[in-house]
Amino acid sequence: MPPVVNIGGRDVRVPASQTRGQRFDDLVLDAVEDLEQRWGQELQGVEFAVEDVPAVPLRNDAALDDDVLADQTCGGAVPLGRLLPTGVDEQGRRTAPRVVVYRRPLEARAADRLDLADLVREVVVEQVARLLDLDPDDVDPPVA
Repeated sequence: MPPVVNIGGRDVRVPASQTRGQRFDDLVLDAVEDLEQRWGQELQGVEFAVEDVPAVPLRNDAALDDDVLADQTCGGAVPLGRLLPTGVDEQGRRTAPRVVVYRRPLEARAADRLDLADLVREVVVEQVARLLDLDPDDVDPPVA
């Protein structure tokens, strides 16, 4: 199966040729693109990234950082995403804010692909809301 086909002059990835990681990346890109249509100016310069698994504290009693969005159904023990705000690197240069989405914990919680797409969108919206200091429903209003 070819990885890409051209439809109407536009290259489109063939889903069957994609890895799970590539399909997950596409879900994150879809969520980000939707939000950029509404919040393009505010999201300019924000980096979005996917990591397979989060780094978690080795001690059971160690708390997660405040910038981590964790699964509350597990007592807040499993990170799903993280917002790394603007900072300064070792050379004194300003760093862009970064939203990180953790693939494997989200895949483990999803019943199917549609559920995974909803979970990814929810995590991206939550992190963007934290970045913009807004309510998630203001960032991505629920469909009535």
